[in-house]
Amino acid sequence: MLLSLLGSRNVCCRHYAAGRNPLQPHRQISRRFGSRPGAMAKPKGKQPPQKGAVAPTTMKAAAPVKDPVLLPARHQDDGSQLGQSLPSLRAELTDAFRKALEKAYPSANIEPIVAQTNEPKFGDYQCNNAMALFGQLKGKPDAPKNPRAVAETIVAALPSTEYLADTPTLAGPGFINAKISSQWMGARIQNMLRNGIKTWAPRLNRKRVVIDFSSPNVAKEMHVGHLRSTIIGDTLSRTLEFCGADVLRLNHVGDWGTQFGMLIQFLAEARPDGLADPTIADLALPELQKMYKQSKKRFDEDPEFKERARKAVTQLQGGDAQFITAWERICEASRKGYQAVYARLGVRLEERGESFYNPMLPSLVQWLMEHNIAEESEGAKVVFVKDKEKGPPLIVQKSDGGYGYATTDMAAIRHRLQDEKGEWLIYVTDMGQAPHFEAIFAGAEKAGFIKQLPNGRMPRLDHVGFGVVLGEDGKRIATRSGESVRLVELLDEAKSKCSGTIKERRDISDTELDKSAGIMGYAAVKYADLKNNRTTNYKFMLDDMLSLQGNTAVYLLYAHARIAAIGRKAGIDNIAALAHDHPVEVDHEKERNLAMHVIRFPEAVEAAVEELMPNRITDYLYDLSEKFNGFYTECHVVGDKQQTSRLLLCEATAVVMRQCFDLLGMTPMYQI
Repeated sequence: MLLSLLGSRNVCCRHYAAGRNPLQPHRQISRRFGSRPGAMAKPKGKQPPQKGAVAPTTMKAAAPVKDPVLLPARHQDDGSQLGQSLPSLRAELTDAFRKALEKAYPSANIEPIVAQTNEPKFGDYQCNNAMALFGQLKGKPDAPKNPRAVAETIVAALPSTEYLADTPTLAGPGFINAKISSQWMGARIQNMLRNGIKTWAPRLNRKRVVIDFSSPNVAKEMHVGHLRSTIIGDTLSRTLEFCGADVLRLNHVGDWGTQFGMLIQFLAEARPDGLADPTIADLALPELQKMYKQSKKRFDEDPEFKERARKAVTQLQGGDAQFITAWERICEASRKGYQAVYARLGVRLEERGESFYNPMLPSLVQWLMEHNIAEESEGAKVVFVKDKEKGPPLIVQKSDGGYGYATTDMAAIRHRLQDEKGEWLIYVTDMGQAPHFEAIFAGAEKAGFIKQLPNGRMPRLDHVGFGVVLGEDGKRIATRSGESVRLVELLDEAKSKCSGTIKERRDISDTELDKSAGIMGYAAVKYADLKNNRTTNYKFMLDDMLSLQGNTAVYLLYAHARIAAIGRKAGIDNIAALAHDHPVEVDHEKERNLAMHVIRFPEAVEAAVEELMPNRITDYLYDLSEKFNGFYTECHVVGDKQQTSRLLLCEATAVVMRQCFDLLGMTPMYQI
């Protein structure tokens, strides 16, 4: 039962067979071919805090990354025209400091490290290169006397920019603090309101992305274990699409294999007219799952039935018309069940199951053997991706002539790279499958499937792993009988509880109530998952998910509805239109705090894309709502002499919130 919870893709059984604990997360596997060398060396030892020296926020994207996926600022547009994309503020600052470093120390070959600060009184961003660069230059002719001298030289070499309020200041031994102009911030927000939030979308250096997620097994209902892959994959797809990528969303369903011979044979013997029985066409997924369990029990206990089931597999693979028809009906019944769940969650997927790749397997194995990629070992055909003494090989053909999951995944990766022209392949499965995908990626590299792209880069391959959904008792979530909890039951319960909450607050028609409860309930389930670091396990606690307080979807939906109410109170239907004639003025401290956070939205998207971590979006969104609360508490809006400017700042906040909702697969609410 534990197997079925954590991964619909059948390869997940490998880490159980190896004796690994599924509740202990594995490291993320990523193969980034042709990585850029020369990441900057970090200073040794922990640096003591200095007066005016501000620790940067913990956004990993601030540091140089190998094989970056984002276009640098100098390769993006200026955002002045509709449809063009502005680089993020941090990207612009990074580019400015890069130019300064190249001018001041041309032989250093060093990447700028620019990060947000936690203390706005010292500055909004900080460049932290001086101390490491001093260590690199120490002992050379004309070397600077100390890190502060390095920082002074960098600042002197900075190009003129319109977004800096003044010349950056120095703190401590060499921290460079930069403060952003309030006037520039207002103009930046005004530009976005005029031209749309898409002008803030980061741009990628890879356009064609293939992302494999959800992947349930045919003849089995989706359970809570499918939740994470489905919504993490959907959020990553939405985020990449927002960044301009052409995303192919693939559902690698388990629709082929020996289990179908078992199920079809059981169907044939359970129906009066065998496979010709017309009632087979009316099968529904719950009935199929029940029959699957019965057939599996009989397969394990009845040797004669097991033999008949194996013959049924042969007939199915041989193309017997009745068996193919039965298999198609089983797949169609399963598909209807999945699509009903996907429709509720707002998830789009293109089905590309194991059966799609099945015809490719014989020629793949033949090709691997002919090119000396695969070899025979103990009667099987295998690919050694490591030294033979260091680990097991990929088995691409079993000793009995059959094929396994490794063969299918090798065929899939070749097809996605060569036929689908994928430049970035992403697999979203549980963490326990990391060793399998590490071997598959290495096998694809050994086979030469990974070839240089027209832009000179190499394809990037990532396994995006996630932890386990736990119950309130800290154990894997399950029914009282120990079975996996059906996903549809959790969605129903969330919707039902939200319905009660909404009815308590206002009068509402049954139709609107059903719609609103669904929006809120499904958003609550999604957000509670996505706000966690995906590599960790988390407890599924529905009452906490539906709370009106704290970091929940319900709280955020209410926050957005509250902003919408401000516009209604002012009697203005299209606040964004005001941006064509009125500037956004950023004078009050709370206005500045909110405006700065609004402008940093692209940086949250950049971090989510670079790290493949949806919680970068949720963290940003919750902080945005908190910044807005601080602004609204101290800055009167409707009726104030600054009403127009502050309404525009409210609208910018709402626009960014709605874009965050969209990336997370949530629907905004304007009245609750």
